[in-house]
Amino acid sequence: MEEGLFDDLPAAAAPGKVPVGAPRLRKAERSQVELRVCSLDDLLSAGHPARLVWRFVEGLDISDLLAGIKAVAGHVGHPPADPRILVALWLFATIDGVGSARRLAELCGSHVAYRWLCGGVSTNHKSLSDFRTAHAAWLDKTLTASVAVLLHKGLVRLDRLAQDGMKVRASAGAASFRRRESLENCRRQAAERVRALKAELAADPAAASGRRRAAQERAVREREERVAAALAELPAVEARRPATKKDKARVSTTDPEARVMKMADGGFRPAFNVQLAAETEHRLIVGVAVTNSGGDQPHLEPMADQIAERFGKLPREMLADGGFVNLAAIDRLDGRGVTLYAPPMTPRDTARAPTDRMKGDTDAVLAWRQRMEGEAAKAIYRDRAATIECVNAQVRNRGLRQFLVRGLKKVRAVALWQALAHNLRIALRLLQPGELIA
Repeated sequence: MEEGLFDDLPAAAAPGKVPVGAPRLRKAERSQVELRVCSLDDLLSAGHPARLVWRFVEGLDISDLLAGIKAVAGHVGHPPADPRILVALWLFATIDGVGSARRLAELCGSHVAYRWLCGGVSTNHKSLSDFRTAHAAWLDKTLTASVAVLLHKGLVRLDRLAQDGMKVRASAGAASFRRRESLENCRRQAAERVRALKAELAADPAAASGRRRAAQERAVREREERVAAALAELPAVEARRPATKKDKARVSTTDPEARVMKMADGGFRPAFNVQLAAETEHRLIVGVAVTNSGGDQPHLEPMADQIAERFGKLPREMLADGGFVNLAAIDRLDGRGVTLYAPPMTPRDTARAPTDRMKGDTDAVLAWRQRMEGEAAKAIYRDRAATIECVNAQVRNRGLRQFLVRGLKKVRAVALWQALAHNLRIALRLLQPGELIA
């Protein structure tokens, strides 16, 4: 071999001797262009939860969602995204703890699982936000149908339910609550601002761009509408106050349907009361209601009615904490075949036994007092905390700590998304791989 051909090669180190010098490393080169031939389907593992969500959504009846689409064959109009994609995105996002439409839109462009669900269909935060809250009736029907499938297969029963209320922070600040006089001033100011903007436009149409002017008018008009809505809600708030304190009633101009409630930490903040009912065997959510009433007492019987309307029968037993105790409701539910397990209040008279009949007690109420003193009833009641308190914790861990939408209708839609996502995770455990359909 010709000498000098490999003279530049470093000399080999002697066996057993550590070479001396700067280390040679393979360093990251992120600006290097690569050409990869693969599909979105290749990027997602076979057992990824996003695939299971999509299989569930494929089995849903979306005829109600398709009925509202105006772009049809043979006519003009830009085709919207397939509703199945939007349903799958929000279900998977809810399971993933994503509650913001803007954050979801970002993930649709950067996260493999969300890109796979989109399947190349573009979306934006506005369409995602509108879709989440626009179909509460369909969500409610889907919740009923999905639970009915498990009932039909004999995998769950509605014999024993646990109910609890969960206070969730509203999208409104404490400073947004105003009294009648302040609301009237706000409405006058907003109306004057609308007139001023229209006068400016009439005097000089070229003073600002059309888009900017439209945005200003829309902002002022929406402000005026919110104040008007707050004034419309004020009589209901005043009706709950004593006659001497009606002038102190306040309503939020940000979310007129929100109410100040006592939260779990003892503080008072604008919130909504989310009522959930779950069967005690698998913790499947079977009833959802949202109110702006801070107390739980009025909501026991309406939840039983909701269960009967959804599934055609009442539960045999209902478990609730002491805040739900309503003697009239206990009497009516007992007459309908529903047995309540809830702790009675401790008697003020220490000489009276908890099982004694009190003035006004019906036979059903007396039976409830005596029942709750037995060990069998106490053992059954222990299922309440293990069921509904666990469900509440799981829902909060998925991000339901504060609503990002306003109004009872939209808030209820978000609560229904949470219930569907919660039940889907349970269904994955109960059903065989080929049975994941609604």
